Amino acid sequence: MAASHLAAAKVLADASSNNRRFSREARLLDAQAYSQVFKKNKRLSSPYWIVLAHRHTGNPGRLGLAIAKKRAKRAVDRNRLKRIARESFRHQLVALHGIDAVVMNKDGATRASSSQLRQSLDKIWNELSVGQTKPR
Repeated sequence: MAASHLAAAKVLADASSNNRRFSREARLLDAQAYSQVFKKNKRLSSPYWIVLAHRHTGNPGRLGLAIAKKRAKRAVDRNRLKRIARESFRHQLVALHGIDAVVMNKDGATRASSSQLRQSLDKIWNELSVGQTKPR
């Protein structure tokens, strides 16, 4: 339990500092962490993104990316989507404490501008931080 509190403090310190690093503690790293989110989640979507969120008390907010090659054929497009999702999550990290989220792309994401993608994802994060994230 103490280790999770130290990890949470480190992630929150990174989030509140000016560099806003995307630390290892802020990522879903293994199949078990992803499967928990896929099993019990709240699903939020926009024209460009699908976000699956799972409340995980005691942990800092963590992000997982599932950017589909089927929906974004070129590597440059997939990398851009990942970069935008990570950046958006980093800026909302304090508000998303205790939430594990997996971000997936929709078909229209590759044709959207970076600002459209960011605004769309920020709207989802705001909805998630304000609303209850009870699993379905």
